[in-house]
Amino acid sequence: MSERLEDIAAAMVSGGKGLLAADESSGTIKKRFDVIGVESTADNRRDYREMMFRAREAMSKYISGVILYDETIRQKAADGTPLVDIIKASGAIPGIKVDLGAKPLAGFPGDTITEGLDGLRERLADYYKLGARFAKWRAVIDIDTTKGVPSATSVGSNTHALARYAALCQEAGIVPIVEPEVLMDGAHSIDTCYAV
Repeated sequence: MSERLEDIAAAMVSGGKGLLAADESSGTIKKRFDVIGVESTADNRRDYREMMFRAREAMSKYISGVILYDETIRQKAADGTPLVDIIKASGAIPGIKVDLGAKPLAGFPGDTITEGLDGLRERLADYYKLGARFAKWRAVIDIDTTKGVPSATSVGSNTHALARYAALCQEAGIVPIVEPEVLMDGAHSIDTCYAV
């Protein structure tokens, strides 16, 4: 791999630019389309994303990278151009969401664990070939002090998953975005949120 992770990471955080999160699942984007009366078909989802990625001035001035969903990284524009190539042409870096979502942590009511490590090495190799140069993994940590959430097991399990994900990304030549999301919602104080 001739691309250095350090160079990719530096380009992702270049001044005045940010990441475009275009990684909505088919279910999430359907909810957004329902609000505006648009049917959520593969073509409509593609057209919507293509419209954003082809906004060349905005993309080149303000977007350093685009987080994609599995469907999107494989899609081609209406003219047959891979969406990844449109993103690259704007100067942005294609990325991919690789976690499979937070699920209840067995034996720990109220806690969750983010899944997706099984088969991740192979998926990352595929995503690299498709053009992804960074990935995102989100571990959701909820707080409910009355129920003892999060448990030490939840924090430890999610931390371990984030570390394994990050190591696999680096092995594949992909920059990992490690996202432990401690939720602010709830009756707890900001100090409790900070401590968690």
